Amino acid sequence: MWIDDDDRYARLRLIPWWDQQRLMNARVLVVGAGALGNEVLKNLALVGVGRIYVVDFDRIETANLTRSVLFRARDQGRRKAEVAAETIRDLNPDVKVIACYGNVMTDVGLGVFRNADVTIGCLDNREARLWVNRCCWKTGTPWVDGGIQEINGVVKVFTPPSSACYECAMTENDYRLINLRYSCPMLRNEDLAAGRVATTPTIASMIGGWQAQEALKILHGIPVEGGEALVYNGIANRFYRTQFQRREDCLSHETYPDPLELPLRAAQTTARQLFAAIDDAPGDVPMRLCLDRDLVVHLSCESCGTTETVMQPLVAVSNQRGICPQCGELRQPQRTHQITRDSDLVDNTLSQLGIPPYDLVRVYREDQLHVVALTGDRSDIWSLSTE
Repeated sequence: MWIDDDDRYARLRLIPWWDQQRLMNARVLVVGAGALGNEVLKNLALVGVGRIYVVDFDRIETANLTRSVLFRARDQGRRKAEVAAETIRDLNPDVKVIACYGNVMTDVGLGVFRNADVTIGCLDNREARLWVNRCCWKTGTPWVDGGIQEINGVVKVFTPPSSACYECAMTENDYRLINLRYSCPMLRNEDLAAGRVATTPTIASMIGGWQAQEALKILHGIPVEGGEALVYNGIANRFYRTQFQRREDCLSHETYPDPLELPLRAAQTTARQLFAAIDDAPGDVPMRLCLDRDLVVHLSCESCGTTETVMQPLVAVSNQRGICPQCGELRQPQRTHQITRDSDLVDNTLSQLGIPPYDLVRVYREDQLHVVALTGDRSDIWSLSTE
């Protein structure tokens, strides 16, 4: 077979099942740009995946430099997602990368998951993995999870809606460890030291490569075993597979119907305008907007009677902020998880209600569910999209 030496993908095209055009048309969401994320992103760039959306809320530290192939010493203090995106563009200009400096739990709309062909999780905590799992199930997006410690690692592949999911395999101890991150009034406890897991660049390379390989199989339509963990013991050089038992009562197994696409923007559309876009008939038919993230409206101190307006998702409000600046007592959050037509918050924008851009929002008109995609934000989110 003749090989065009000017074609950077010429050797890849020699693989019988390889479809370079398919990869160039693909969208991949990568959550986490640490050691694993660096390896995953590097591999996706090398094979020419067309669009990558990378999410991370952290900045580069000196300790990251031993395990992160995309970072340099001069990058210390900069945002991981943005530096990773810059390096990838230099590595392969064919790849379009969108960097999101934010928290996947508060800043990434379900529309991003829905538009992704596969999601790859490069995370270091159970809470974020559980959130990604639920987002992928709602949108029917396959996802590949990875974890590393010392020279051991694991890759898990999930294929909604049929396979077992991440939450199916969670134990009581997993839930307990998630709850340890919160104080009595359910505010995030930032004083709880984040686990610093010892890892090597070798295991990050192996597991990150494995994750990328499973994602490539998914992108090519090659069958993968969903609901399965691939475990590697680096000390003994042993590998084994384990299948998770699907729990039919698992809380993650909620899949949204095809959404109604409306050209609305989260930052510009109020809840009242959203209701009107769904139901423009005269009268006040009962409608309610259900929030995926509990919204903290106020923090109230019972001791000194003061109240502070917050308007942030519960997961973004720290235990430290919950301490009253007047008397030092822990304040109680006033929360809500839904907005009705007669709510005091109905004229707030969706962003002010904790809804990120390009989200899928649930609105009940009487007892009928409407899932709405905020497609007015799509061009900003997938800023390099041709859509």
